[in-house]
Amino acid sequence: MSQADLHTHTTASDGLHRPADNVRMAKEAGLGGIAITDHDTVAGIEEALREGEKLGIAVVPGVEISTAYEGTEIHVLGYYMNVEDPVFLARLADQRKVRDARNEGILARLGELGIQVSMEELREIAGRSESPEETIGRPHIADALVRRGVVGTIQEAFDRYLAKGRAAYVDPPPRITPMEAYRWIKDAGGAAIVAHPGLYRREELASDLLDGGADGVEAHHSDHTPEQEERYRQLAIARGKIVTGGSDFHGARKGGVYHGPIGNRTVEMSVLEQLRSAARR
Repeated sequence: MSQADLHTHTTASDGLHRPADNVRMAKEAGLGGIAITDHDTVAGIEEALREGEKLGIAVVPGVEISTAYEGTEIHVLGYYMNVEDPVFLARLADQRKVRDARNEGILARLGELGIQVSMEELREIAGRSESPEETIGRPHIADALVRRGVVGTIQEAFDRYLAKGRAAYVDPPPRITPMEAYRWIKDAGGAAIVAHPGLYRREELASDLLDGGADGVEAHHSDHTPEQEERYRQLAIARGKIVTGGSDFHGARKGGVYHGPIGNRTVEMSVLEQLRSAARR
């Protein structure tokens, strides 16, 4: 119970499990804490908090905001924001509109390739009716391609169609910068963390993003190598920043767990207090 997984997704965005399910899986994994960090929404946090109270698991309210910096999509994690702050909620709503526009562009590109996928189909895959507070993303589109037999796996869907430079990839409409996301999170009383810098394939960005006003970096991530984890940890320590980590759990599709299972990457529970302290500043 001394460890926490600070990066998980639920059905409020592109995860496969309800927020309460994530909390139960954290309990089963022997964790003391778990963060709910859905893409551009905090819709799953209330349910997770209720389950955490029942099970004695510390639930960290979080979010993962999509941004862009020097032509690269960058994700920023926020923790301990006031999830009822009206300005913050309005800003996230604007983010979801950008995501929706990108989804429509991808579906149009797939249509040009002779692959017809509708938004109604994506909502069915996501297991919900249309909700303005929840998000649909590329993993849902990848799932649709698997179900149609266009590809065999989620990874193949990204490799052939959805990753940057692939057949159906569409650049999102202009996004906010990471520095703007830091400000949004701090304005809502939270702590801002650079998410999984190893996924950006530009090692020099980690320093720039940390020095741009972030409170810390997600050094420990399911897709980071041990060498990357140590490098990002040292970058943060040298700057007096917080070192966080998490699985980036989305659920299992076709037998494969996207990124990693809950508890695959963790940090000491003491990091939660570091995040709370940063959020209070």
